[in-house]
Amino acid sequence: MVIPAHDEEALIGRCLAAVDRAVSHAKERTPDLDVAVVVVLDACTDTTAAQVRRWPVEAVEIGARRVGTARRVGVAHALGALSASPVDTWIAMTDADTVVPPNWISHQLDLAEAGVDLVLGTVRPDFADLSARHAAYWRATHHRGAPPGNVHGANLGVRASTYARAGGIPDLIEHEDVALVGAARALGARERASDAHEVETSGRFTGRTPAGYAAFLARVHAWVDAPPLAAPGA
Repeated sequence: MVIPAHDEEALIGRCLAAVDRAVSHAKERTPDLDVAVVVVLDACTDTTAAQVRRWPVEAVEIGARRVGTARRVGVAHALGALSASPVDTWIAMTDADTVVPPNWISHQLDLAEAGVDLVLGTVRPDFADLSARHAAYWRATHHRGAPPGNVHGANLGVRASTYARAGGIPDLIEHEDVALVGAARALGARERASDAHEVETSGRFTGRTPAGYAAFLARVHAWVDAPPLAAPGA
């Protein structure tokens, strides 16, 4: 499991608490499950590193300031820490401003056992960060049981052998997740979109990448909450 983090002192604690619950839930079903949780501290200047070290995870520090590099380094470190062969390994990715559900790992492993190579999980914003109109719009346009199959690094799973054949996560500032999924699809990876393990990510409008989920929320907010146009002559 890989989590890139850049100056996330306000949110990393709840992220790792949720991840810890998901690991425990998965191990209740499979006691001998080998799990490596790697947090990649990318050019952090706040207390994120100190907070991460309070949790049973592995911390790797880099200074790339690129999410693609952070994910790639994290995956390499996680695979090196596991005893299983790449064929038997599943890579799960999320973000440091995200809260995963208890079944986050177990659901992906169920899909992997069914032969799926690539899992595109859904993401919903923290409604406490949105206006009432924005939250209502989101609820009205996202329906449980009908995952759209969008690519989110905050909820992405891939078989390690597929990851390797696809060339891994590219060294990009943004859209590294989309590039990986595109390469996996080109190989004919068996794909599944699912909202059964939906994650909640921060509803902030300024994120850690220029065109990430925060930028998307900002665009929707500007449209949904824009004042109505006055009628001619009003």
